[in-house]
Amino acid sequence: MLGARITAIGTYVPEKRLTNFDLEQMVDTSNEWIIQRTGIQERRITREDEFTSDLCVAAVEDLMRRYNKTVSDVDMIIVATSTPDFPFPSVSSIIQNRLNIPQKGAIDLSATCAGFVYAIHSAHSFIASGLHHKVLVIGAESLSKITDYTDRSTCVLFGDGAGAVLVERDDTSDSFIGFHLGSDGSGAQHVYRTGLSKQVNEIELIDTQYLVQNGREVFKWVVRNIPDSIENLLEKTQTNLDQVDWFIPHSANLRLIEPICEKIGYPIEKTLYSLVHFGNTSAASIPLALDLGIRDGKVKNNDRLLMYGFGSGLVHAGQLLQLNLDSQVEAPTPL
Repeated sequence: MLGARITAIGTYVPEKRLTNFDLEQMVDTSNEWIIQRTGIQERRITREDEFTSDLCVAAVEDLMRRYNKTVSDVDMIIVATSTPDFPFPSVSSIIQNRLNIPQKGAIDLSATCAGFVYAIHSAHSFIASGLHHKVLVIGAESLSKITDYTDRSTCVLFGDGAGAVLVERDDTSDSFIGFHLGSDGSGAQHVYRTGLSKQVNEIELIDTQYLVQNGREVFKWVVRNIPDSIENLLEKTQTNLDQVDWFIPHSANLRLIEPICEKIGYPIEKTLYSLVHFGNTSAASIPLALDLGIRDGKVKNNDRLLMYGFGSGLVHAGQLLQLNLDSQVEAPTPL
């Protein structure tokens, strides 16, 4: 197998802020209640004419500027998203054209909040096989466009954003240490948005254009299953938790991250999340959290990172890797 590493990262969030105090004017909630239950203070929201492809392009432009990278030689584009501009054409195809990338492979990947981890795992597989050399991976969401702002159980959670990385062949080392993937389709009815079908697992779903989530059931499933899956990944890679510099779980809800850390015995102080100012951004939450750590000077090259995503499906994916980015040539602009 050939080696690969993440060489550059870029992120973008929309300018518009939706604070907890804004939500107090929209639904029966309060800033104190939202913070107590989720840890979220605000989230970013796309304009009416701003879509997931726009967020992707801006994140890639941030990556290129900060690391002096070009994408003209990218030979595969993978976009992880649950909120594409259209059912088809794909977001990856749209940005391939907008970024003037020659006609290379372009696919969208649907694994909801585990999407980014599945995407970088796929990029590593493409490169390790010897079939590709440079893969552009993006996790991006415009969840505000499928959020019901009359439903206080969901509208306080979700926001919009994008994170992009380049995964490139490296003949001297492999940053990708190990992975763990999983799915439990028996819980598919707990987080969904109806499409051509209105039934799953012989259960009739609410027919709606909006995201529907049974938060209580998802919470129980995550706390019951994800810690064991993390332990599986650590055992498979013969890694001790004290060898992990940073844990980066999906930023669903701080009150969900806390029991995961408690069950695996990992300090919350060494856990990165992006939810405080950006909310739950699904496939974008992990790259946003990673980049926040880099921007703050916390995360450095040679740090060992444990990423774990989980979401609708119910799917989950973990990746253990050692960070080895190229040097930045420009400082990042504030998010």
